[in-house]
Amino acid sequence: MQPQRLVLTTGGSREEAQRIAQALVERRLAACVNVVGPIESVYRWQDQVETAQEWLLLIKTTASAVSQVSGLISELHSYELPECLELPIESGSAAYLQWIADSVSEQP
Repeated sequence: MQPQRLVLTTGGSREEAQRIAQALVERRLAACVNVVGPIESVYRWQDQVETAQEWLLLIKTTASAVSQVSGLISELHSYELPECLELPIESGSAAYLQWIADSVSEQP
């Protein structure tokens, strides 16, 4: 079983977040994507402090799919610089981790 990853990104609208989530799962780049929100984000952009309402995507995938996940996020996202953070999954339910690996690696 290959290592699993949790990828984090945000969307500027519920529709954008859902569109990205749907595409990732349909293309078998993610086993599951949770869309959480709205959330409030405070960040610095172009030397200004900004506040925005966003939707958080928690993307369950494998290490080998992360670059494709990142590429699809960049392709579908409205932001000039979308968030894309990869976190290793250190442990968890063996059956759930196997399900992630199987869901991402299966071919249609």
